[in-house]
Amino acid sequence: MEIKIKSIHFDATEKLQAFINKKVEKLQKNNEDIKNVEVQLKVVKPATAMNKETSLSVSVPGTTLFVEKTCDTFEEGVDLCLDAMKVQLTKYKEKLRNR
Repeated sequence: MEIKIKSIHFDATEKLQAFINKKVEKLQKNNEDIKNVEVQLKVVKPATAMNKETSLSVSVPGTTLFVEKTCDTFEEGVDLCLDAMKVQLTKYKEKLRNR
């Protein structure tokens, strides 16, 4: 599984990148078919609350799943995105089993 982290309008710290890698690797437990994961971090309107936009794109055979959240911190955004992505991956797996 390949993990890409893109930070737009700022430079992501080593600590933030390590946090994201650690959390995203846990997705592998849910679904072994994940090819690559792209995490996009974006600062919208600096100096306002709720200005951190986090999007998560996961490529699995046959489709790409996508989640986007806006929060106060990137860590919170990553956690919310991963929770939503786990739900999508579970639904995707169920759909494949039913075929």
